[in-house]
Amino acid sequence: MTEYKDILKKIGMNFRLERTRKMLSQEQFAELANVHTNYIGKIERGEQNLTVRKIVEIADALGISVSKVLNLE
Repeated sequence: MTEYKDILKKIGMNFRLERTRKMLSQEQFAELANVHTNYIGKIERGEQNLTVRKIVEIADALGISVSKVLNLE
């Protein structure tokens, strides 16, 4: 069974991967997503619990699909 913390880390890694592919700093990404830079850092480290709404908003800000973020393979 997959642990909750492992899922958060994988989602964070997916966001980080897409952010770096778009050559955005955490600061730039945070501005696009209208959140604080510390929040982005916590997400990318798998430390921040995310609502479905927030996942959708942040994925939209990054210009990617939610399914890409939730790819847990």
